[in-house]
Parts: sequence; C-alpha cells; structure tokens
Amino acid sequence: MFVTFDFVENAHTVEGSLLHERADSSERTERNGLIQTRTVYLYSTRYGLTGIADVIEEQRGDIYPVEYKKGRKGEWKNDQLQLCAQALCLEEMLRLPQPIPRAFLYYASTAQRQEVRLDDDLRAYTLRTIEAVRTLIETQTRPETSYTPRCSGCSLYPVCLPREIKKLRNVSMKHVEKIF
Repeated sequence: MFVTFDFVENAHTVEGSLLHERADSSERTERNGLIQTRTVYLYSTRYGLTGIADVIEEQRGDIYPVEYKKGRKGEWKNDQLQLCAQALCLEEMLRLPQPIPRAFLYYASTAQRQEVRLDDDLRAYTLRTIEAVRTLIETQTRPETSYTPRCSGCSLYPVCLPREIKKLRNVSMKHVEKIF
C-alpha cells in the first residue's frame, strides 16, 4: 500500500493548523527594518519542487525562510530538510547570486527560534532526499517502515500501520522458510 497524497487529521494536525493561522494569512508586515511576508508560494524548475513557505523574512539585504512548527525545539532533520528545500526554491526564483546561508524554525510550544545553517552537507542531503522521493513516486514503491515512538503521534499511523506490517512480514517470512 502506498500512502502518497493521503492525509488524515488528528489532534496534532488540527493544533498545527490553528497555530498556522497567522502564518497562513498572506500578510506582509514591516517593523524595524524586518519585512515578513507570510504564505509565500515557492517553486523550483531545476529540482521539480513546489510548496509554500510559512514566512519569508528580509532584513539588511538578507532573505531567508522561517518555518512554524507546533512541537519543541530539537534536532529534527526533516524540519531542516524542509527549510533547505524552501531556500533552494527561493534562490532559483530570485536568481540570488549567493546561496542562502541560514533559515529558522519557530517552535510554538516553546516560542523559540532555532537557526538552521544551510551548509553543504544539509544541501546534499536535501538533494538526495528530493531524488529519492521522486524515485518513490515514479516507481510507486513504498520504503520499509519501522515503528518508532514518534509513529503514535503521526496522523498517517492508522494508514501506515508500521507494527502490523512488521508482524505480517515476519509471519510471511516464517511461512516461506517452512516451504523451503
């Protein structure tokens, strides 16, 4: 079963939507030289990406994305990858002469920002992930799942069922081993 394009609401996604109300307002504000533009549509022809940035900030000639998250500050590679992909789109759209060096994650539960350095390693990881996702979509294959404690909070848990799939695979493999 392939869960691409499936979306299921749960308490976490509803809370996240409520927290995003201002970020999703499409408004533009300016204060003390900081320009914030909310709900910015992004694309990259080069990488085949489209999406929406929660906020794009401009200050003293610097431009960078800010992504809102409902959770707590931490080292979440998926959040960093999302920001890097947004920066790749901005760089292409604006034809920037230099790569965007940093971006920010804003965690609502702690009301704190975390700077994310958009270094060569993160950029390479993002490009590998884009290519891997493109391959998954083209081949309609689903990557192996494994249960982690974060799974229980995922809105797709009832669709993905990582524990059940693991059990079925184990039963299938034991059945195959008995045949041979």
